[in-house]
Formats: sequence, C-alpha cells, structure tokens
Amino acid sequence: MTDCEIPKESLGFLLNDATRAIRRRFEARAAELGLTSSQWRLVVHLMRNGPMPQVRLAEILEIEPISVSRLVDRMQEAGWVARTPDPNDRRVRIVSPTPKTRAAVAEAKDIADGIYDEALAGLPPGTRETLTDTLRQIIQNLSNTPETNHDR
Repeated sequence: MTDCEIPKESLGFLLNDATRAIRRRFEARAAELGLTSSQWRLVVHLMRNGPMPQVRLAEILEIEPISVSRLVDRMQEAGWVARTPDPNDRRVRIVSPTPKTRAAVAEAKDIADGIYDEALAGLPPGTRETLTDTLRQIIQNLSNTPETNHDR
C-alpha cells in the first residue's frame, strides 16, 4: 500500500471548518435569545415553508426523525414551536412556529447577517454573490442522483 499525499486544505475540510466557525459564532451571539444554530435552521425552514410534519422537517434538515423529535421537544418546551395533530392523519404532528418565534426571527436574522458580514469582510466587491452562486451550484451538482448524472 502506498502513501497518498493528503492536501493541506481540501474543499471539504474548508467548507466544514467555515461552517463550524459560523455555527460557533452564531451560538455565542444567539445565546441571549436561547436559540441554538440547529434550532435556528429549523425555524428558518418553518418560516420559509410554513407549518409542516416532523417527518418533512427531518428530510429538509437531513437528520434522523428521532433527532428532529428531540429537537422539537426542546423547542416546544422553550416555547419556540407548537405541535398540532394533522387533521387528516392523527398519527402525524404538524410543527408550527409560535408568536415567540415570529417575534425573535428578525433579531436572529440580524445576528446571522452580522456574522456573514464579518466572515466576508475584506473580500472584493461581488465576491459574496459569486460565493453564494458557487455554493448553490455545488449543492445542485451533488444533489443529483448518480442515475441523473450519467445522462450528461
């Protein structure tokens, strides 16, 4: 077996490290709101898409349903979300943002925007848009199934 050269900075590690740094900064600044970065992600999806079943939240957040259930449990206890039975299926619970969430969302968004501004400070004009477009393209490229990719 031969040793392969491992690059100092690979795309995957850089993306992961940047995400972790943003998450840590958000956690520190949003602590006064009582909102974690995982909870913020869930809130953003509820605010964008409206109330939805826990199973759908698990799909969107790409985490196990039991993990979403625990996250929603903590958020419900803290007053961030409410669960209601689905009118068409009693087994399904719909998760909705509460008035507390709606009141705090602007402040949390301001915190997130401030962190992004900090993260991108000193970059040339237009870089933010280029970076955002590039990340969207990476996500799109890797969201396609292998069956779809071979037709290209």
